[in-house]
Formats: sequence, structure tokens, C-alpha cells
Amino acid sequence: MDFNVKKLASDAGVFFTRAVQFTEEKLGQAEKTELDPHLENLIARAEGTKNWTEKILRQTEVLLQPNPIDHTGARIEEFIYDKLDKKLPSKTTNAELLGQHMLDAANEFGPGTPYGATLITVGEYQKRLGAAERDFLHTSASTFLTPLRNFLEGDWRTISKERRLLENRRLDLDICKARLKKAKQAETKAALLSEEVDKAEHELRVAQTEFDRQAEVTRLLLEGISSTHLNHLRCLHDFAEAQATYYAQCHRFMQDLQRELARGNDVSGSLPSSDVCPNPVSSTFLSETSTTGATVSSCPNQRPGTLPMEHTQLPVTGARKAKVLYDYDAHDGSELSLLADELITVYTVPGMDPDWLIGERGNQKGKVPVTYLELLS
Repeated sequence: MDFNVKKLASDAGVFFTRAVQFTEEKLGQAEKTELDPHLENLIARAEGTKNWTEKILRQTEVLLQPNPIDHTGARIEEFIYDKLDKKLPSKTTNAELLGQHMLDAANEFGPGTPYGATLITVGEYQKRLGAAERDFLHTSASTFLTPLRNFLEGDWRTISKERRLLENRRLDLDICKARLKKAKQAETKAALLSEEVDKAEHELRVAQTEFDRQAEVTRLLLEGISSTHLNHLRCLHDFAEAQATYYAQCHRFMQDLQRELARGNDVSGSLPSSDVCPNPVSSTFLSETSTTGATVSSCPNQRPGTLPMEHTQLPVTGARKAKVLYDYDAHDGSELSLLADELITVYTVPGMDPDWLIGERGNQKGKVPVTYLELLS
């Protein structure tokens, strides 16, 4: 094995001298050169950027796809595929798996049955939700997670390396200052020649030059943190836009699913009593309407028979306020369109289909489905 013994001994000596200087500084037995205040502020700012970037990266990974992570913050499967130099395969989302299970169940129960047909409808929309989630995860990883991880694994490592070099240069500078001070004291006491002093002064000038040069390099790198913030700002906008797109898709899919389920109920008519679903209409309203012979159904959007809306005063039974739970688009002129969270006045009339109420909003009036409402006391 070929190695330079002298260089090895020299490096060991430098390391030992730096260790002694560092220890004496900590014990208050040696002077320490302080960094420029501007450089100190840049270092503190960079440290804060690194710490918060790590926290944001780690929590975003947990938010997008909870999974055990190693000490570097990279997911285990990504780490393994990266080491194998292979692309991480696209993973099936939980919603897609649920949708596939629903489709398989529908095939076994019979696609022509009401339950089977509904399983197919809901399963297809679950798969759409899963596909939207997969796109969201991919977009977020490429536009947000990857830039954050690149900063920690690239720029920050370079900054850390230069900071370590700066610290070593500072220790060397303080060592030279201490040597010069001792040489001057020895010269005064022993009346020695100034040769040792000249040597110490030369070493100090060299150390000061190297320290100043390294301080400038470190300062330039730390000032680049401002550019890092701008880059992360753009990435944050991209992440928020991806989230907005994903949730808008989910909302649209759920609205379409509700409409399809409502149309399915319109075609199939009333379901058997064993298949009814929970109704948000309060028991108080049921007790009031039962005296008129009207019964409230428990499934959404069952279409009544034709009931013309005339501009005449109808006998009102149990008028009260109601909160709209979901958006509803009127199918014809006899119905009233609804917006989620708005308040309207509702009542029933003798002979009206029990699944519907009369709704009023200002001077607008029309039929509204009971299951889209929450009656207020």
C-alpha cells in the first residue's frame, strides 16, 4: 500500500492542534475569532431553511402516502429502487382497489340486479377517484417533494462542506495568532532574534488570507439561500394548484355519482323496505306530517308522479326552515334548484308524493327532494 507517511503525520498533527485550540476555546482559555455579523445571520438563516425544509418534506410525505421512512426522509421503496437504478413502478391506489373489489362483487351478485348495478356505478367512480389520486401523488412528488429533497441532498451538503472548511480555517487562524503572541513574549523576555516572530507573522498572514477567501466562498453559497426560497415558493404554488385540481376532480366525480344514483332510482322506482337508506329528515317533522297522511321516504331522489306547480295558494302543512345538504339541479320547471348550505322554507301539501316537499326561496317556488335537506327545529 502506497501512502505518504510524512503527509499522514502532518495531517495528524494539524488535527491534534485544531482539537487543542477548539478545546481551549470552549474552556475560555484561548481567544476566538468571531465571524462577520452578516455571515452569522446568513448561517442562521440557512440553518432555519434546512431544518424547516426537512420537517415540511417529511410531513408532506406522510400526508401524501403514509409509509415508514428511513433516517434520510426518503421512503424505503424509493430508496431501494434508487439504489438499483430502476424507476419506481406506479402503484395502485386504495380507491382503485376498492373500485375493483366492487366490480368483482357486482359480477358475482349479478350486474342486472339493483345492488349489482349500483356496485358497478360506485366502483367505476372509485376507480376514477383512485386515478385522480395517483396523478396528484405523481405531480406532487415531481413538482414539490423532489426540489425539496434535491436541496437537502445537494445544495445543503455543499454548504455544510464549505462551512466545515471555514471552521478549520478559523481554527488555523487563531492558532497562528496564539503562536505569534507567544513568540513576541519569548522575544521580549529572552532577547531572542526576531526570526521566530517573522515566521509566526508570515504564517498568520497566510492563515488570514485563507480564512478570508473561505469566508467569501461560504458567504456566496449562503446568499444563494434567497434563490432557494424563490424556487421553493414556486414549488409551493405548484403543490397548492395540484391539490386544488385533485379536490375539484373528486368533488365533480361525487356530484356525477350522486346524479347517476338518483337517475338509477328514478328508473327502478321505489326500492324494497329492506334496502332503504338513512334519512336526514328529523323525527319531529315525521310526527307532524303523519297527521296529514303523508309519509317521508328514506331514499334520495325518488321521482314523484306529475304534480303541476300552479301559482295558486296551496294548503301548507308543517312549514319550516331547512338547510340544503347537497347541490341539486332541477330537472324541469316544476322543481327548484338547490345550492349546498343555503336555507330555504319547505312544506308539504295533501296528496303530494312523500319523497318531495315544496321549497321556497324568496319568490321562487318548486319541488325539492327530501333527502337533500336537513330540517331545522
